[in-house]
Amino acid sequence: MFGKKIHLFTLFGFSVGIDFTWFLLAILVAWSLAVYFFPVYYQGYATGIYWAMGVAGAVGLFFSIVFHEFCHSLVARRFGLPMQGITLFIFGGVAEMGDEPANAKTEFLMAIAGPLSSAVLGGILVGIAHAGIVAHWPMSVWGVLQYLGWLNFLLAVFNLIPAFPLDGGRVFRSILWAATGRLRWSTRIAAAFGSGFGILLILLGLATFLLGGFVTGIWYFLIGLFVRSAARMSYRQVLIRQALGGEPIMRFMQPNPVVVPPSISVHELVDNYFYQYHHRMFPVASDGTLVGCVTTKQVRDLSREQWDRYTVQDVLAPCSAENAIGSHTDAMQALSIMNRTGNSRLLVVDGDHLAGIVTLKDLLKFLDLKIDLEGK
Repeated sequence: MFGKKIHLFTLFGFSVGIDFTWFLLAILVAWSLAVYFFPVYYQGYATGIYWAMGVAGAVGLFFSIVFHEFCHSLVARRFGLPMQGITLFIFGGVAEMGDEPANAKTEFLMAIAGPLSSAVLGGILVGIAHAGIVAHWPMSVWGVLQYLGWLNFLLAVFNLIPAFPLDGGRVFRSILWAATGRLRWSTRIAAAFGSGFGILLILLGLATFLLGGFVTGIWYFLIGLFVRSAARMSYRQVLIRQALGGEPIMRFMQPNPVVVPPSISVHELVDNYFYQYHHRMFPVASDGTLVGCVTTKQVRDLSREQWDRYTVQDVLAPCSAENAIGSHTDAMQALSIMNRTGNSRLLVVDGDHLAGIVTLKDLLKFLDLKIDLEGK
């Protein structure tokens, strides 16, 4: 889902990071608060104070989103869902789950935790701001707290809209799921609401832009595109999970893959394997025993003059969880590894024996056929 991101800290075992697009959001929030919002509602300060308030508001937004996603993650972990961390990006934040909820109750509790946490945090911040007014704190201090309090209320309300994959959409799906027992149908209905809401935001953005609200219109438009795309992608993910879930990877693997001997030169490897078979990774085996794998990355680290001096044994890398799986591994788990690592081929191993190779192409062919046969 994300490109390169920066790890910030780990909170109770959850990794918190920022996608590079978040910096654009932070700059825009700080700028809009310092130039437009705070000077209108809290008058009488110098420009520098307004910029300090704007930066504080952007930082407060950061912690508000982290708190929201952290509460999702805590509930998810309580019900045994693997969490890959919390990432902030241009449209807010997301708690990255390694799997989908097992039942409607888990989905409901995990989804509702976010809006409830934002509402509670909003009430606390508004209460502190009111105490600051009574205690005669500087308006620049309680003004920021008041803004963040009402912003959290707004986040709670927005996330309760029944448009999948927003929290409200997940709550809506969990209710349909509990009532019918049909996850795929429930997801399709909730995702349709999400797609419709995305179209509504796109139209609202265009109208706002034409009426002169250029920045606001662009944001509505971009958020609408994101919600609509996320809704459609979420439904596809459910189809994929239902099609591949429970299928052992041995069903898809190629049992007699091309194997590279460790004794040949890197030059022979390039000419007779990479250029002939067009794969970026090959298993390396000796006398039937898997000794590692070799990829284009290892070759790129050498100059062409070194290709004749080095053998595959000199450059091979050991097998790891990034490129090798057991033959009884669930196909959905294999697809998840491919998605996380960017590897389109995985070795299938039994101990030190190479059982075969599975490719992304093999999984997608089966997925396409199963959905075509069982689409209804």
